Amino acid sequence: MGRQVTAGAGGVRDLSCRVVWCPRYRRAVLAGLVRDRLDSLLREKCAEHDWLVMALEIEPDHVHLFVKAHPKHAPSYIANQLKGFTSHVLRAEFPHLRSRLPTLWSRSYFVATVGAVCADTVRRYIDMRNERPWRRAVTW
Repeated sequence: MGRQVTAGAGGVRDLSCRVVWCPRYRRAVLAGLVRDRLDSLLREKCAEHDWLVMALEIEPDHVHLFVKAHPKHAPSYIANQLKGFTSHVLRAEFPHLRSRLPTLWSRSYFVATVGAVCADTVRRYIDMRNERPWRRAVTW
């Protein structure tokens, strides 16, 4: 797949970033119905802001998101919008998240713009994480 650029008024852009964040205390609460609902909420919020989801992987204890956004949206803004929106909705819909955690997400996150490596490498990394033989299997 070739490089996807977006043309806008006055310029052409290709801004991609990788965002990773975890539930509070890195608890493994992102499974089953919570995982499915989180997936739909993240895609909904990204569509609302016209951010293109290139890859999304939700593990029981963290979220990997590879997204293309407009340069007017700082990576910190992207992370905070996604964390705030999903926390509010998930805690309202799943009472066990309110009782187990004081807040759903930890205050920290990791964000990196993609430029030193090609976007396909990052997408492949996120998509292939479960195929690595040395990763421990999570059983529920």
